[in-house]
Formats: sequence, C-alpha cells, structure tokens
Amino acid sequence: MYKLIKQEGNARLGEFETVHGIIHTPVFMNVGTSAAIKGAVSTGDLMNIKCQVELSNTYHLHIRPGDDVIREMGGLHEFFNWRKPILTDSGGFQVFSLATLRKITEEGVFFNSHMDGKKIFMGPKESMRIQANLGSTIAMAFDECVENPAEYKYAKNSSDRTVRWLKICKEEMNRLKTEPNAINPHQLLFGINQGSTYRDLRIDNMKRIAELALDGYAIGGLAVGETADVMYDIIETVEPFMPKDKPRYLMGVGTPANILEAVYRGVDFFDCVMPSRNARHGNLFTWNGHMNLNNNKYERDKRPLDPECDCPVCRRYTRAYIRHLFKARELLGMRLCVLHNLYFYNTLMEKIRDAILQGKYESFYREMTVKLSKRVDD
Repeated sequence: MYKLIKQEGNARLGEFETVHGIIHTPVFMNVGTSAAIKGAVSTGDLMNIKCQVELSNTYHLHIRPGDDVIREMGGLHEFFNWRKPILTDSGGFQVFSLATLRKITEEGVFFNSHMDGKKIFMGPKESMRIQANLGSTIAMAFDECVENPAEYKYAKNSSDRTVRWLKICKEEMNRLKTEPNAINPHQLLFGINQGSTYRDLRIDNMKRIAELALDGYAIGGLAVGETADVMYDIIETVEPFMPKDKPRYLMGVGTPANILEAVYRGVDFFDCVMPSRNARHGNLFTWNGHMNLNNNKYERDKRPLDPECDCPVCRRYTRAYIRHLFKARELLGMRLCVLHNLYFYNTLMEKIRDAILQGKYESFYREMTVKLSKRVDD
C-alpha cells in the first residue's frame, strides 16, 4: 500500500508498505542483476550504505543458476541473505537488448540465450512463473521494450501487445500466489507504460493499464536512445494519467540530474547500473560534481574521495590510496568505489526526501541539478 505523505508541486514524499518492509520514497534501487552488486559488495555492505531495495533480473537468474534452483533454496531473499525488499525486472528488456536472434509472437518471444545460444521461450506466463519462483517483493510485468526512435506503427502494435501481456501477467500472478507452496504469496505486481516517444500512444497505454488496479506503475522504454529532454517530456505527458495512490517507477534512470528532474515531475522509484559501473572504472560522484580518480593529480592527494561524504570509504581512505589500488589492479579499489557511489546515491535520495518534507525541494532541485552535473575542479 502506498501512502502519500507530502507533495510539493509534482514531487512526492511517500511510504510503500510491503511484506519485506516499508520503502521510503523517492528511492533508488541498488542494482544486483544476478543477485549480487558487481564490485564484491555483500548484502551486509548494502545495509551499511543505506540500501532500501535491491533489484535483480529475471532473465539473468533464469539463465544462471536457474529459478528452480533459487526456489529450492527458499527464494531470492534466502538465497543471498537479504531481508529487505527486492524488485525483479521481468526480463523483457534483456530479451530485446541481448538476444541477437528472436521471434515475437502473441504468446511471447523465442530467442537464443546470450550465454550459450540455447533456445528459450519467454512470455508473460513464463516471466510470472520465474518471478514467483524467485519470490521477490515486487515483480515487473513482461513487456516489449522498443528502441528509440521507433516507427509509429510498430510502436503502437508493441504498446497494444504489452497491454494484452499485462492482463495475462496479472491473472497468472494471482493464480501463482494462491498455490499452497508459493514462495511469496504477498508478491506485488507493477505494470509498465510503453509507447516509444509518441505522446498519444503513451497516454493511451497509461489509461489502459491504470484500469487494471495494479500495485504500482512504471514508465519503461526510456533512456534507450532518446535525448534527456524527450525523456522528461514523456514523463510530463504520462504523469497526469498515472494513479496518484500508487508508486511510479522510471526504469533504468539514471544520473543524479536525471533523478532530480524526474522527482520534480512526480517519479518515486529509480534504478540504474551507472553508479556501480562508473565506480568500477574510477569514475565517482561527489557533492561537488563527478570526478575521474585515474587522473594524475590525485596521485599524492591525501583527501578522502569526497570531503563532504561520511560513507565508510571516505571516513577511512585517501584518494591517493584508492587510485593506487586501481593502478595496481587490486579489486579492493573497485569495491571501495562502488560502495562510495552507492552510498552517494542512497544519501541523495535521503536529501531529496528531506527537502520535500521541508517544502524546499524546488530550491534543492535547482541548486543540485547544476552542482552535480559539473566535474570536480580540484
């Protein structure tokens, strides 16, 4: 159940109650695609860096180790020892982005695994079955994600198919949750808005999926080729038609500036591989902008990564030391930077929530969007 606590403009402060705990929104979900955060980050670490929700992927876990294995191990929460909320992506994006050979039918998609070429079929029923085996807190509906730009006719057909698949997802999940051996009989289902960059398709799709009374609604098919301005325009176009009493999730986004802009437009949930991926290459987020730790100027720098950050890394290590770890190809350098970047994102969401609570989000958003988009000067 979603509770709206306060609203400033379109920016929303809320709480989303789940069987695995309350999620305070706006929230950034830390991405652990294969039930692990890349960079040797444990679930114990996630607790220390203020993670609220971990996100894993249906497609990847189905491929390896297999959702049947995870089911036998008691579900995803037991499997990797995480007691707080988990959201599982449906696998739709991976099917359409990773599979080189695929055939779309009304029932689903035939494709070859990107791992070993094995033939696989996945549709709305299959995705729900896999996610039921995983037992995630929140399951995502199976959809078709088209690459932007897309032809209008194809985008319309895809949007219509996504709605038909969503109805099947809802019916199948309701059935799976009533099975006596269900891993999570309280599993929640989010639908996904599609329609490429066409306003009329997005609005029509949102109206139709809103009628299904789901637990939450996502905006999908963005950050896949269009400009940021187009993405913001689509959010503004869709937002008035999204249920006010349900959480909104912008999938796969993004930079700190993207998040600030989307919160300003009414979004509650976010996820992106960017903070951990960038960190693994020494690219860091700080409260004075982003920095590349590989630069020579940090070789003898005794300061923490960010003097304004109180994360476990900034409290203990210098820029010079962590840069040395990267140059020496020590995995510890990658791990420390991932921890810092995720802590930064989780703290950013805390600051966003506090600004909305105090009625100061407008000024916070204006200041931080500019500040966090810059490069660190020194």
